[in-house]
Amino acid sequence: MKNQKAFDALSLPGYRIFLLTFMLTMMADNVEHVISYYVIFQKFKSPALAGFAIISHWVPYLFFSVYVGSLNDRFDSRRLIQIGGALFAVVSAGWGYFFVTDTLQMYHAMILLTLHGISGVFWMTSSQVLLYDIVGAEHLPSAVRLMSTVRYLAVFIGPGVGSILMLGVGSTMGMFINTAFYLPLLLWLIRAPYGRNYRTSVDIPKRPVKGLADILETFRDVRPIPILVTMIAITGAASFFVGNSYQAQMPEFAADLGNGNPGTAYSVLLSADAAGALLAGILLESKGGIFKLRASNVFILGICWGLSLLGFALMRYYYFAIALLFCAGFFELSFSSMAQTLVQMYAPDKIRGRVLGLYNMVGSGFRLFSGITVGLVGSLMTIHTSLALAALAFIIVVALYAKATS
Repeated sequence: MKNQKAFDALSLPGYRIFLLTFMLTMMADNVEHVISYYVIFQKFKSPALAGFAIISHWVPYLFFSVYVGSLNDRFDSRRLIQIGGALFAVVSAGWGYFFVTDTLQMYHAMILLTLHGISGVFWMTSSQVLLYDIVGAEHLPSAVRLMSTVRYLAVFIGPGVGSILMLGVGSTMGMFINTAFYLPLLLWLIRAPYGRNYRTSVDIPKRPVKGLADILETFRDVRPIPILVTMIAITGAASFFVGNSYQAQMPEFAADLGNGNPGTAYSVLLSADAAGALLAGILLESKGGIFKLRASNVFILGICWGLSLLGFALMRYYYFAIALLFCAGFFELSFSSMAQTLVQMYAPDKIRGRVLGLYNMVGSGFRLFSGITVGLVGSLMTIHTSLALAALAFIIVVALYAKATS
């Protein structure tokens, strides 16, 4: 692949619009989390409901990602993305309704949280399928890096926007306003000239959707393609052992590190991780791809991510911990975006949806298990020990794959 120019994918008008609507949707997703989690905590003060919020967010990815991927191999990805976006808007409006009528019950909250998780599967998996149709193989590395960067940017600014809405217009009106952030995506996709209906180079037959049977069939289909097996396995290991579970434990890490106000320390630690990822995205794009797109670099960057988190888990000095989290954010975006690019590039066109569904199943759905490897184990030992062991396990898995493919 030829060397790419800085911010190469932004030269495509369709991708620019797609990226903007992706960022707005991701931001709205996080705004909804901020407002809804705050209100249900104030109303119910239920740790069990808070735990259900995490489970309901990731379980749909575990069970439905391959199914939604199969739907993309049969139907128009644009319409599947719109289903996800419309469900997001309905959920935000639903929260607003229950807030304004003051009728929210715990089972209402559980239904809305579950619908939100299902919305994410439709939107994320289908967006990744459509991305390839928009940019093609030549611009794909830049497009994936930029999407990963704006995802972190949306996660970074979403809580701030949510807080401003709550303080400025209140939780109820904030939720209703949040539904408007989904509209650009829904409206643009009505006539966007991309998707299977616009493909001319490959005749892709419509195959039946088989539900759970698609998972086993997809495993069999990717087995002869070693790079797909490797990238999916490494992504799954990252999610299974570590995921983003350490972020939920950040208040305790901040308290243990001790540096004045625990709230301030907590915010700085979270910001360091996000800032590292944002810098990675900007730097990688400004150089037009500072790391070459190959599996060996995924191994190296993945191990660097694991080592950064291992060092953070064992660190007892606050400022060094900030630096290590910054490095973790940088390496996480670098290795995960490169792994996703390789999966996109090597996925056969006829089963691209199912392959990306499998990738999301392990990449997002397996994060559910990191609550055990870091959270539950941390309650039995310490979170420092559990995160260190989880990071070490991931490093070992990557090293074994690196050795097997060398």
